[in-house]
Amino acid sequence: MTQPLQGDEEVGAIARHLEDHASEIIERLRSWVSIPSVSADPDRRMDVVRSAHWIAGEMRDAGMTATVLQTGDVCAAYGELIRDASAPTVLVYSHHDVRNAKPEEWSETEPFSPVVRDGRVYGRGSSDAKGQVLAHVWGLRAHLATAPADAPGINVKLLIEGEEEIGSPNLAALLEEHAEDLACDLIVFSDTIQWRADSPAPVTSMRGTITATLDIIGPARDVHSGVASGVTLNPAFALANVLSRLHDDSGRIAIPGFYDDVAPLTTERKQEFEALPYDEDVWTERTETREVTGEAGFTVKERLWARPSIEVISLLAGDPEGIERSVIPHKASASLSIRSVPDQRIPVVADQLRAFVESVMPAEAEFSLTVDEDIAQEPYTSPNGAVLDALERALTLGYGMPVQGRMGNAGGGPADLLNKQFGAPVYFLGTGLPEDHWHASDESVDIGMLLHGAASIAHLWRELASDGEP
Repeated sequence: MTQPLQGDEEVGAIARHLEDHASEIIERLRSWVSIPSVSADPDRRMDVVRSAHWIAGEMRDAGMTATVLQTGDVCAAYGELIRDASAPTVLVYSHHDVRNAKPEEWSETEPFSPVVRDGRVYGRGSSDAKGQVLAHVWGLRAHLATAPADAPGINVKLLIEGEEEIGSPNLAALLEEHAEDLACDLIVFSDTIQWRADSPAPVTSMRGTITATLDIIGPARDVHSGVASGVTLNPAFALANVLSRLHDDSGRIAIPGFYDDVAPLTTERKQEFEALPYDEDVWTERTETREVTGEAGFTVKERLWARPSIEVISLLAGDPEGIERSVIPHKASASLSIRSVPDQRIPVVADQLRAFVESVMPAEAEFSLTVDEDIAQEPYTSPNGAVLDALERALTLGYGMPVQGRMGNAGGGPADLLNKQFGAPVYFLGTGLPEDHWHASDESVDIGMLLHGAASIAHLWRELASDGEP
């Protein structure tokens, strides 16, 4: 395998191109973020459609052929730039839909009224994932604007879906329907983060995602908290008991057999994690998590990227809002998020959860457990080799500093689905940071990360084109 190295002049040209257009990139991002493309809200359906048309227009401005593709009630945007039919073809995957926002919890700005402050763009979707998508558009523009006329070509396709935040329920059908158009040699997955702004590192794995909802029924209706107190099954207590038993005192998941299929962490992977700089006080400050908890015997990085987890993401019982009525609630509900790792599989994990809930549920309780297997996502690990080497070189050139170690993505996404559909390896390249407040209030993106990320993307296209071995 060749080791193409780009000269200082080429590196500088890419950086200057992006710096010269930084103001335009920021304004374009602000324009896009102002579209409230919340896929989970039926009232925002047309906003999601408008968002797809918006980014399709940006693709066309970058020289791509672009269109929008119907997916369920909304749209994905698809663009392509085919320069040489015999050249490597890369499919970039990301999304343009965003999570719901609670304006009353935002202090920097309204969620869809983006502002620039202290080197950051604030607004819902600025980092997850509209900023990442624009980094790809502008990375391609920088590559095209600075590549020598006789430089080897590379074909780039962008698929930006509009349902990722609701589990991509129609993505599999979309990929199958447009399989010929989307055919590729490799896939770049751009819905992820970097470890630190001063420590670029390739993401080489992604955990899987399984969501579930547990409902417990107590009395036939809400009943007076005094009239029936002490003799009535309170579903809130029953739910709290079940949830408290998901973990043991050492932080391990207490579901029988849950770890049986978890792939052991290799010495090489431990060393890749260890090479990344880490300070606990800095981590808790950046993420505003206040404390580090979790499974004993593993480092924070190992817990984040190589160990499974279960989180409660919502709880509901009684009168959580409004005027309290002093009743024993009829029903208590919890939503769970499970992050799986190699070699766990969705059906097995789902059955283990069902058996556990059945075993710890009070006999007198009526309950239902719904596991969303249809939209669950398996974990994925990128293969070693020439492409990963090229990605590391691109990050080094884009950030102007050597990579340190390799990291994982603690969240999930349809990487395994994309791999199986096209038989192409998946590699990860994102521009977010843990402190960007994804899904939370005051989401923002670091402008420097956007520019360094776009530069890394431009360098990746050049590295892959020169190497010729996707």
